[in-house]
Amino acid sequence: MEHRVAIVGAGVSGLTCGVLFAEHGYRTAIFAKETGQQTTSGAAAALWFPYDAEPAEKVIPWALHTYKVLVDLIWHRADSPRRAKILHSGVSMIELRQFSRTGEIQIPDWAIPLGACVIPTVTTFKSGFRLNVPLMDTTIYLDYLANRFIQAGGEVNADVNLEKLEDVGPAFNLVINCAGIGARELVQDIDLEPHRGQVAIVPKVDNLSCAIVCDDPPLMYAIPRTHDCVFGGTNEISDNLDVDAAATPRIIDQCSCVLKIENPLALAERVGLRPFRKSGVRLERDRLRDGRTVIHNYGHGGSGFTLSWGCAEKVFQIAHSATALQRR
Repeated sequence: MEHRVAIVGAGVSGLTCGVLFAEHGYRTAIFAKETGQQTTSGAAAALWFPYDAEPAEKVIPWALHTYKVLVDLIWHRADSPRRAKILHSGVSMIELRQFSRTGEIQIPDWAIPLGACVIPTVTTFKSGFRLNVPLMDTTIYLDYLANRFIQAGGEVNADVNLEKLEDVGPAFNLVINCAGIGARELVQDIDLEPHRGQVAIVPKVDNLSCAIVCDDPPLMYAIPRTHDCVFGGTNEISDNLDVDAAATPRIIDQCSCVLKIENPLALAERVGLRPFRKSGVRLERDRLRDGRTVIHNYGHGGSGFTLSWGCAEKVFQIAHSATALQRR
């Protein structure tokens, strides 16, 4: 029996799963209401770092797997001619400087083998550490994933509104649920909580070559990208996707104060809903009411990019096991 795969959601999780399945020869199609920069992923700062996702014992291995894949992308370690044709992934390494306002910052155990070390002299904040991490420029990386998916034979269907997963056509015998915050309604998951994030896109900041992040309230980050810089941000429980006009000047003022620069003009403002799941990331096999196999992959909070390849690999392993059982 030919296995046809439908992926619900075209954010980074859906696209990454799509690439993995399509490049392994599965007939794969993505169905989504929004694609590209319209997705929550398009509003993300997309700096590799586990944030706002649980449980740690699963999140960290998924994150470390993703780290390795992204580093391989940077060095163009293509393992097939198809991948070798795509040179510009939008992924680069950047020094992350993680700070605390409240006291002595703790370097996570997993970060030490990656080279994390204390910043000895800190101004503005109380303490900090530095670590080199991948940065995904969403204005490039999301298109890279979409192009790679299509080159592998995948199909993207946009402007698709599904009320339930069973609405996916019966020609697809495997459904992968990467709907993000949309899974609240799609599968009636009351554990999903929208963590609203707003950012300001500003012109490139002279001499800013590292990412500055402080998770202590108020959340603050400044992340340089290829053509601009992302200033953030907010993290509040809300499903309001409208731009808060009062938040943007606060974000810009706070970042500018830390960077010791004059306030730049905002080129754009973006709002996204981080799909935080109170009981942890949902990555498991299930069955639809019509008997088809579904694999859920959502609830990544603020770590969608950070967990993308690790979770996609786990989804693929579960799917391969499920299809192997069906062939017996």
